[in-house]
Amino acid sequence: MKPDPARKMTQALRDTGVRVTRQREALLKVLTEAQDHPDAAELHRRARELDDSLSLATVYRTLSVLEREGVVLRLALENGGARYEVANTAHHDHIIDLDSGEIMEFHSEKIEQLQREIAAELGYEIVHHRMELYCRKKP
Repeated sequence: MKPDPARKMTQALRDTGVRVTRQREALLKVLTEAQDHPDAAELHRRARELDDSLSLATVYRTLSVLEREGVVLRLALENGGARYEVANTAHHDHIIDLDSGEIMEFHSEKIEQLQREIAAELGYEIVHHRMELYCRKKP
């Protein structure tokens, strides 16, 4: 049975002493249903459609706890922005379109193998990694 990301996030909040309020439940719902990589402002906008009493400060505080607990990943983009995704998916890397801001997920076993080989040649074993490719569409 696949772990329920909303349940994991709720438990992470409780484990750190953060109350799971209606507002936070709305945010967790939006996070788990997101098919893209929204920033905090977009998460706030979407979650306010479910509970208009949610503050942006609560969004930031909640995201901070969830990131620290490893149930949400923060993509710190080169332009200074941060986007978020639930950490329950299989490993993948990202292509960021510099013109549109779109973030696409991809997985390449060739790249994964090459990274393992490079690490091994230097005497290391990969524990964790992230890769972001900043791209523009070819004309």
